[in-house]
Amino acid sequence: MTAAFSQPGLTASASRGPLEPPAHRRPRRLGDTVVTYLVDRIVSGAYPVDSVLPTEPELCQEFGVSRTVVRESIKLLEAKGLVKATPGRGTRVLEPIGWNLLDPLVLEAQIRHDSDLSILDDLVNVRVALECDMAAQCARVITPAQAEALKRQANVLAETLHDPERYGREDVAFHEMIMLASGNRLGHAIIHGIHAKARLSSQYNGDPNREELLQSLAEHRQIESMILQGDSQGAAAAMRVHIVGSWARRRPRVHGAMGQEAGS
Repeated sequence: MTAAFSQPGLTASASRGPLEPPAHRRPRRLGDTVVTYLVDRIVSGAYPVDSVLPTEPELCQEFGVSRTVVRESIKLLEAKGLVKATPGRGTRVLEPIGWNLLDPLVLEAQIRHDSDLSILDDLVNVRVALECDMAAQCARVITPAQAEALKRQANVLAETLHDPERYGREDVAFHEMIMLASGNRLGHAIIHGIHAKARLSSQYNGDPNREELLQSLAEHRQIESMILQGDSQGAAAAMRVHIVGSWARRRPRVHGAMGQEAGS
């Protein structure tokens, strides 16, 4: 497998973009690895919209795999909305509007190549829409046991201000508690999936200082207070302030709609 991916064909393609999958997420099966590389090339623009992918023999030679593996890989790319294979005409790259951004490989590649942060801005907007609604629902239906757990988690956040990395993990756990308590399983699944990919990006995580962590804690405390008071509108408003404000504080200074809206 190592020898196949050391071939000149792959080396020549390396200049097109960061094609090497993260080492800790390297797919185990050869076909999965081929798909990962091709997704990255398409999303990065190395294979532009309306361009035709290399032929089966060319892909077989480059990746050192059989035609069966290549054909299965192309089918997976079609399922993700990235390409359309037509007999006699090759495999053509489709418009991004049809790409499945909820697919983990596609979303991860989009975030990796998100030079203007537009995907991360969109992700934050999705979080606002869904998590504000779930915070409001949580305030209406949270059980006493869940309320106690949320209090304890808010206290854990306060105790981890000295450790930004751990604070980040406990922050995620706080939000997870609220989403689970809301009972909105679909909303939770969507946020859980897209947020996990976003957190792999240093552009999304930032490097918070103590002042920013204290501001974040105050916002979490406000969310907690509104939920425990049963104030659904207050909980939604507090969640909005926190998600938008947190992104504005850590968003790299790149022009974009979300940054302008938040005043960054």
